Amino acid sequence: MSVNGASRAADVEPRTLLVHYLRDKLDLTGTNVGCDTSSCGACTVHIDGKSVKSCTLLAVQANGAEVTTIEGLADQAQADGTATGDDNWHPMQEAFKQCHGLQCGYCTPGMVMAATSLLKENASPDECQVREGLEGNLCRCTGYHNIVKAVMSAAGTGGNA
Repeated sequence: MSVNGASRAADVEPRTLLVHYLRDKLDLTGTNVGCDTSSCGACTVHIDGKSVKSCTLLAVQANGAEVTTIEGLADQAQADGTATGDDNWHPMQEAFKQCHGLQCGYCTPGMVMAATSLLKENASPDECQVREGLEGNLCRCTGYHNIVKAVMSAAGTGGNA
């Protein structure tokens, strides 16, 4: 598979979940393990451009796929010229920073990954569409107001959710 633009190959046990392969074998610890049941979304990554909960997928199922983690999102934005802010982050990362779309930060990588996928599907969502689009990702701190505000800001549809 390709992970964040780099080809990766490894022998893994067939039962190894993608989230554990990313964290334990590749040391990409931004992808969090929250529940191991696909309920929280902390482990969300992109596979071939689509948002996927990596705790529901075996690593071998991603064979031949393009996987992007939170660590690779800024690099991807820099490569395609969409990076923003002083840190050259992906526009969604910058929006989360500017709109205070995080509290403890545990859900943030998964939220950012799900939100970027959402905007690929719907570039100009309204507040209801953002909330529905992120419903598979949980924020234990209940910071949803600023998360929605950040997504809408990144979409250019306002930050007044």
